[in-house]
Amino acid sequence: MSGATAPWSGSESLVQVELAGPVATITLDRPAALNALSEELCAQLDQALAAAEAASSIRAVVIAGSERAFCAGADISRIQPRGPGDMLDPGGFGLAPFITLTAMRKPVIAAVRGLALGGGCELALACDIVVASDSARFAVPEVKLGVIPGAGGTQRLVHAVGKAVAMRMLLTGAVIDAQEALRIGLVSDLTLDEECLPTAMRIAEQIAGNAPLAVQLAKDAALGALQLPLDQGLALERRNFYLTFGTEDAKEGVSAFRDKRPPRFAGR
Repeated sequence: MSGATAPWSGSESLVQVELAGPVATITLDRPAALNALSEELCAQLDQALAAAEAASSIRAVVIAGSERAFCAGADISRIQPRGPGDMLDPGGFGLAPFITLTAMRKPVIAAVRGLALGGGCELALACDIVVASDSARFAVPEVKLGVIPGAGGTQRLVHAVGKAVAMRMLLTGAVIDAQEALRIGLVSDLTLDEECLPTAMRIAEQIAGNAPLAVQLAKDAALGALQLPLDQGLALERRNFYLTFGTEDAKEGVSAFRDKRPPRFAGR
């Protein structure tokens, strides 16, 4: 992943990748379908995420959609019948990018304009930070179709907003606006439509200016808080704390502080 842009190389481009220094912006590019998650789009998104994770030059990732929709959810028109045997394929049914996001060490920021429904809401929840514009709308309406969220919605939503609010969203399928999403803690920042992506980019650039290994270890410890008892979470934090002291970046950070100059972190 190098150069100013890195367009999808397949026969139909459903995901665009743009590079701005250490920040990769991955844009869902299926606007006529409101960026609905077809299996082809999911495969391209998964490949773009994996490439960003593997590229040493990339330190933060932004996922964006179009003006009308971040992502309107699964492409119902292309859903194929599924059976119990499909449970044996963990990356099936378009789940591969969600698995990749879960494993990513690099921070990922969602820039949400317009609709983020069903799988689109789950995609935002799978990111580390969510920036929403005032046109953003969130919902997990799967129960209206006789199914439930299958890409982490029932789990991540509870972690993000708490049981009571998550239950209301999951069981009613109701849509909430951007102001409500900010109030309940589903998003971290609320902007005007035209400022959504620039705000996400600024946050990504701030992150990218910090020591990459420290950022990744901080993310790792924070995510541990969602899964571990407090004593184990504190042990993970302490382990990661000591790991940072063995890095070249820690030495550079101290030297730069003493010399009153900007640090030059190399990710080592």
